[in-house]
Amino acid sequence: MTELHRPRLLAVSAYSGTGKTTLLTHVIPLLKEKGLRIGVIKHTHHDMDIDKPGKDSYELRKAGAEQTLVASNQRWALMTETPKAQEVDLYEMVSKMDMDTLDVVLVEGFRHEKVPKIILSRRGLSKNAHDLLDDYAVAIASDDDADRRPCTRFCVNAFSQ
Repeated sequence: MTELHRPRLLAVSAYSGTGKTTLLTHVIPLLKEKGLRIGVIKHTHHDMDIDKPGKDSYELRKAGAEQTLVASNQRWALMTETPKAQEVDLYEMVSKMDMDTLDVVLVEGFRHEKVPKIILSRRGLSKNAHDLLDDYAVAIASDDDADRRPCTRFCVNAFSQ
């Protein structure tokens, strides 16, 4: 990554089930229309596996390979086993991306990181999004007209605005 080309990070933070992925799937095409090159880092607390049992790459990993890179002419993916890892470090994950090819890295999750973030708030959820507001919150996306927190606000259902 060159000093002149440092992609901006922007997180979407909310509690599970609020619609972070849905929001991002609407925002990404809008940013692409503006000519921006987008990367995404998604945090999960779940045991995840992008591979499928029965596939050769899965069998190689299960046989003990610490890293497996699967490549085709459409895409490639590097899977790294981290059985003893602590909490995922956002900046370490950013360093794994080819930052010279990106303008913006959208971050889903990582609520407590010190990066600019949009807080997603939905009417009727049991957890209060007020708890997520910090000095790095730059906007609130909400479907609740009564949501008048002191921050830039936009309607989460008006994606093209």
